[in-house]
Amino acid sequence: MALCRALSRSKCIFQQNVRHFAPTWPTRLNHNTASEEISSSSNSARPLADILQILSRRIPEEYISTRVDNGHSIRYVPWHIVNRIMNLQAEEWSGEVRAVTYSNDGKSVSVVYRVTIYGADGEAHRESIGTASMNETDRGDPVQKAESMAFRRACARFGLGLHLYHEELN
Repeated sequence: MALCRALSRSKCIFQQNVRHFAPTWPTRLNHNTASEEISSSSNSARPLADILQILSRRIPEEYISTRVDNGHSIRYVPWHIVNRIMNLQAEEWSGEVRAVTYSNDGKSVSVVYRVTIYGADGEAHRESIGTASMNETDRGDPVQKAESMAFRRACARFGLGLHLYHEELN
């Protein structure tokens, strides 16, 4: 509970970047010491359009991970970084697992996840699905992997890390 209160009080200062239209993210998302001073106006009174604009910023390279899957290199933002960004920038948000479905043959599991953002002028939600093979347990529990994937994808529907999907097209 104390962590939730601390996260809800946390704010980040963003600096405008002269390149293109994307301001930069803070240099540290994982600040843990109480002595660090972080200030800005409250996010909860912000309109949804402002929150979505912030979430659409390009995520710096230091927060992006890479893994090899079926011989292809995949760049992604780990769920805990996505969660931290949501806590700091879309201060009033919630997430929930809507469904967990196992395939008929028992070889995969799919999770539907919904993220809701609350702004001064209303709320918006996005859902997405993540699927993991039941045979691949090398990187953790398949249900957790599917949930993490669905969570990240639902946040991407708000614009968070969406630039990574566009890189794959180029």
